[in-house]
Amino acid sequence: MSKDNLRINEEIRAREVRVVTANNEQLGVMMLREALRIAAESQLDLVEVAPLAKPPVCRIMDYGKYKYEQQKREKETKKKQKIVTIKEVKVRPNIEDHDFQVKLKNAQRFLQDGDKVKATVMFRGRELSHPELGRQVLIRMAGELKDIANVERDAKLEGKNMIMIFAAKQQQH
Repeated sequence: MSKDNLRINEEIRAREVRVVTANNEQLGVMMLREALRIAAESQLDLVEVAPLAKPPVCRIMDYGKYKYEQQKREKETKKKQKIVTIKEVKVRPNIEDHDFQVKLKNAQRFLQDGDKVKATVMFRGRELSHPELGRQVLIRMAGELKDIANVERDAKLEGKNMIMIFAAKQQQH
C-alpha cells in the first residue's frame, strides 16, 4: 500500500486500533467502532497512518485538508527541481576558426542556461584515419570552456563521431 492511498473511516479492517488525535494526543487502544464514533463526533476522519503496527495506528484528522497540504508540498518540491538537458554542438575536424567561435558561443550559452553540452566531432570518409585532429578540436574547446565548465566525459571515439561532454561549474554563492 502506497503512502497516498491510506485507509479512512469504514475502509479500516482492524478490530482494535491505537488512536491519536489531530494534535498528537494519545487516546490509547480501543475498538474500531469507538474510534469511529469519536472521529464522527468531532466531525473529522479516522485515518490509518501506520497499518503495519500492532495494533494499527489511526489518527483523527481532516483527511481532505491533509491531502490538499500533501499535494501543495509535492508541487513545491517539483518547482525547485531543475531538469538538466543535454544540448549538442556538432563540429568537423577541419573546422574554420570563425565557425569554431560560433559553436563555442553556443556551448557557452547552453552551459550558462544550466544545460550540459555534448560536443561532437563528426568524421567523414578518410578523416577517420586522423582521429587526433578531432581530439585537438575537442581539447581546444575544453580549454576555451575551462572557466565555466568541467569535462564530464573525456573525448571518446564512438563510430564515426568523437564525443566529449561538458557540465557547468557550480557557482559559489
